[in-house]
Amino acid sequence: MGKELFNNIPSKVGDLINDVKNGRIGLPDLQRPFVWKDKKVRDLLDSMLKGFPIGYIMLWESPADYDRTNHIGDSKKVYSEPDDLVIDGQQRLTALLAAMEGVKIRDKDYKDRYIKIGFNPLTREFKVWTMAVERSPEFINSVSDVFDADKQHAITKFRRNYINNLNEARVKVGNPVLTEDEEITVEENINALLDLKIYALPTLRINSQADEEDVSEIFVRVNSGGQMLTEKNFIETLLAVFDNDVHEQIDKFCADSRIPINGTAYNHILKVDPVHLIRIAVGYGFHRARLRYAYQLMRGKDLQTGVVTTKTRDENLKKFKEALDAATNLNNWHAYLNLFAQAGYVSGDFVASSNAVVYCYVMYLIGKYEYKLKTPELNKLITRWIYMSTVSYFYTNSPESTVESMFADLRDIHYPEDYMKYLESAIEARFTDDYFNVTLPKDLATSSTASPAWFGYIAAINVLGTPMLFSTSILSKYLIPGSSGTKNAIDRHHIFPKHYLETIGYKDDRDRNQVANYTYIDYATNIDISDKPPIEYVTEYRARLGEDGYNKTCAENALPENFETMEYPKFLTERRKLMADIIRQGYERLCL
Repeated sequence: MGKELFNNIPSKVGDLINDVKNGRIGLPDLQRPFVWKDKKVRDLLDSMLKGFPIGYIMLWESPADYDRTNHIGDSKKVYSEPDDLVIDGQQRLTALLAAMEGVKIRDKDYKDRYIKIGFNPLTREFKVWTMAVERSPEFINSVSDVFDADKQHAITKFRRNYINNLNEARVKVGNPVLTEDEEITVEENINALLDLKIYALPTLRINSQADEEDVSEIFVRVNSGGQMLTEKNFIETLLAVFDNDVHEQIDKFCADSRIPINGTAYNHILKVDPVHLIRIAVGYGFHRARLRYAYQLMRGKDLQTGVVTTKTRDENLKKFKEALDAATNLNNWHAYLNLFAQAGYVSGDFVASSNAVVYCYVMYLIGKYEYKLKTPELNKLITRWIYMSTVSYFYTNSPESTVESMFADLRDIHYPEDYMKYLESAIEARFTDDYFNVTLPKDLATSSTASPAWFGYIAAINVLGTPMLFSTSILSKYLIPGSSGTKNAIDRHHIFPKHYLETIGYKDDRDRNQVANYTYIDYATNIDISDKPPIEYVTEYRARLGEDGYNKTCAENALPENFETMEYPKFLTERRKLMADIIRQGYERLCL
């Protein structure tokens, strides 16, 4: 039999909670968003009180060559360096800490709050706190009050006060006071609640000889749901327990990206997740794209020797912090995101891949700080890079491999002009004549309005400053978030109306909802056209706009000449070619 990488540790809930509080066990969930609903915390306590199993905890021993003796007692916790990291069971431990100890958690919206679970000592019933629980004399408002009273050696007084208050409430409404048996029930059930501290919680400890791949494989094999332990889990765990200031910096930036106020990370392009910032910092700071390198670096692994040490970890964290500072600098952040609008992407609704936002920012930071490009040159270069990468799925398939390859190339590039030439040549290699004439029209043969090619067409329309079809109003100003009230000012309209297509035999939405059959028009025009056949509404608008005006608006919106007389399949084929050409024109405009 091979050498075991783990051992079972008989553990009690109270001991695990104490170890988290004193820092011996590193639990990141107190800082990062807690995803459980309050009722799930209630059910957890109920299962424990009934003696049901609630799963297990998986720990990972910190590397054996860490020197912890210099750290113990240096922080608010007894252990400033944890002996073990929680790999599985983080949500359960966080729930127990929040409910039993009254510790604040951070919810999915990055807001701090308490979880209060009420308890009825007469019925052994748990309830999520509400005003009804607050007002009920039968309920203890929060189980944490019971555990706190026990820690203060005041549980007898607490129990007596509960009984007195309940008796007073009963007398007020004409009910009898508690019987002796009921008082005994109250005492027994409060004691049973306190005994949750000695509830046995099976704990598996993976030793320090196991690497990240071993831990992930163990996790998958013992997890009944087959859930994967991702690189993101490792990184957030390591950051939270080894440098919580960095973790707090990441969380604050993520929270601010969701709050529409000035002077924060808020933007209309991307709701930032911690993994985005981790990718950016590791990409810019270490020229690495694969997250597995990130958690190895954070744990203190020398990527050349494979040795894990405190010294290497501290050096890596210092470098990571410096890169993160640059990434979260609001001047950098907003100056970069403004380039998306210049590239025609005025809203995150039209950006198909968050990877494009992340990795284009890495290239922006590298260009600014490593190659020291002047701002006008940098902005023009990255705007075109954004346009190319978002239109062409550049970061969609195997993005980590794509970026790793670029980082390998950059090792031989030392001057700003060479960096510019490198990105320009990558754009030219992607944006070939064959791409615009063959590949892009094929990409536009889709009914998915989440298609990067369709978004690229809208971006090109915005770059070119094109008015909406049959209108003098520029489309882009209506696509900016906040430009509409309760009713959208513009609509995505079927050029060949759906109902009309149905009458001529096109029943399948995949045929009728082809993106080549879409255009944006204002609300009034949409009502006016309604379900009219193209031949009918074209005649009306030709008369209103005049022949020159009509031909101009059709050309600007990629409508083939005399499209109203075409067979529908022929129209789609021809329009895709014209849409691809509009996308080319958008890029050419950005090159000026």
